[in-house]
Amino acid sequence: MKKIRMMALVTLLAATVAFVGCGNQTAASSDSNAESAQTEVAVAAAPIKIVAAHNQTNTDSPYQTGLLEFEKVAEANGMFDVEVHAGTIGTSEAELVEKLKLGAADVVLVSPGFMTKTGIKEIDLFSLPYLFDSYDHWENVVDGDVGQAMSDIIYNKSNKEFKVLGYWTAAVRHYYGKKPLNSIEDIKGMKIRTQTSGAVSEYWTSLGAIPTAVAWGELYQGLQQGIVDAAENAYPYLVPMEHHKTANGKYLTETGHDYTTRLLLVNAKKFDQMTEEQKNELIKAAEASVAAERTAIYNEEESYKEQLIADGGIVNEIDRTPFIEAAIPLQDKVASELGLEELLQAIREAK
Repeated sequence: MKKIRMMALVTLLAATVAFVGCGNQTAASSDSNAESAQTEVAVAAAPIKIVAAHNQTNTDSPYQTGLLEFEKVAEANGMFDVEVHAGTIGTSEAELVEKLKLGAADVVLVSPGFMTKTGIKEIDLFSLPYLFDSYDHWENVVDGDVGQAMSDIIYNKSNKEFKVLGYWTAAVRHYYGKKPLNSIEDIKGMKIRTQTSGAVSEYWTSLGAIPTAVAWGELYQGLQQGIVDAAENAYPYLVPMEHHKTANGKYLTETGHDYTTRLLLVNAKKFDQMTEEQKNELIKAAEASVAAERTAIYNEEESYKEQLIADGGIVNEIDRTPFIEAAIPLQDKVASELGLEELLQAIREAK
């Protein structure tokens, strides 16, 4: 009987030890799960680092205005930590795109002309002279179906490396030189600083001008010393460089031949890895940056025009019809070569 009682006691003690051990394991497991949950929350709450860059060293530029607005909106809910660079990680578009590819930058601003050098020729459509006749026309195109179609082309042709977040502008370009243009004939024989290859060069050559390469930083001297007779650019860019104060930059004729487009690109691989909520927030920030940059450019155009006139520069308007008529065959030719006839037609119909 004693032996039976002893065995029962042993069994009871063993069961008690097992119960206590199981309780300890449950408690440890609960502690572990709690720590894991806390870690997951911390990871989820950690903002995503975004390096955003443009190549302008002027921190008062519309580019900077746009990216600072991007930063403000993107960081508003704590999802992103944005670092804006104004020419500090690259002053050329080639440098910025290379950094975008390597992951050293996440959002950059580039021109259509540069994107063609990466093998995406279709974007050159947006560089054609007189493709747009007003900012309203330009906005209808880039913010509509054509802009989305071009964005899709860039995404697919870049092997899904680049995604367009939005379309910015570098203002509308005009002729300026040693004499005003009163007719299309006046451009003949003039050495004009512009692109020396591609559709833009072909256009000026067709008018009888001589496209000439001069580095932007050397153009003031080029105009002052007569290396070129003229150039073409927008008020917010030529006036701060004081080109209008040179011998060959005094007269500006509002040819309005290029309502320029700039592309706000994101590293598509990084974007595609984000959650839908993160993507939507980044797109919202991009939309805010588009509005801020465009507003800054539109305001600066008028103020810099006034400054040019106050400094002694002379501005005249011109009948653009002959210039536009000269551009149409070139537009048709380029669109045909790129297989973008339907997009060109859509652009024309968006006026």
